[in-house]
Amino acid sequence: MTPRTQAILFALLVACCWGLYGPTLSKARGVSGPFKPYVFIGVAYLVLAIIGGAAMMKLGGAVGLPVDSFNYGGEQSRTAIWGFLAGCLGALGALFLTFAVVKTQGNPALVMPIVFGGAVTVNAIAAFVHMGEADWKMWMGMAIVAVGIYFVAGYTPHGGKPAKAEDVAAEQPADPAPAESTEPVAS
Repeated sequence: MTPRTQAILFALLVACCWGLYGPTLSKARGVSGPFKPYVFIGVAYLVLAIIGGAAMMKLGGAVGLPVDSFNYGGEQSRTAIWGFLAGCLGALGALFLTFAVVKTQGNPALVMPIVFGGAVTVNAIAAFVHMGEADWKMWMGMAIVAVGIYFVAGYTPHGGKPAKAEDVAAEQPADPAPAESTEPVAS
């Protein structure tokens, strides 16, 4: 398998994992508050990042990846700083996603297309700012992504849609009559 094919395969695995992240987060809420699952998201990040990262640093050569050292001093300190910043962005993204899913009453079908379509667009803009050049097709692609976000977020089944205020008002009587009391009036 070529490196390009492997990269595409791993990118598809990321898409599967992150695409299921919102629905799984929604299920994790259950009857608890919205941020109880976030604590365990952090535990999972910590465990998987430390154990997985250390294992791949040690065993990377066995799977055709570069072997890293455990040295973070000197010129390697940049790796620690940028790695920490990337981790902060990932954790903040998970926190903001938790807020977003909570605000949709645990329904990620609206939120996830915006998150991932938006992430692709932000990535393209960051690459443009860093490189300083872009083909018109990139801008066209970003426009197509925006249209895709609109259609996917707007037309994915969202379960029970919240009732519109005017629909709720139409179902209620305008001036309900007070209930008559059957108790005798004290004189």
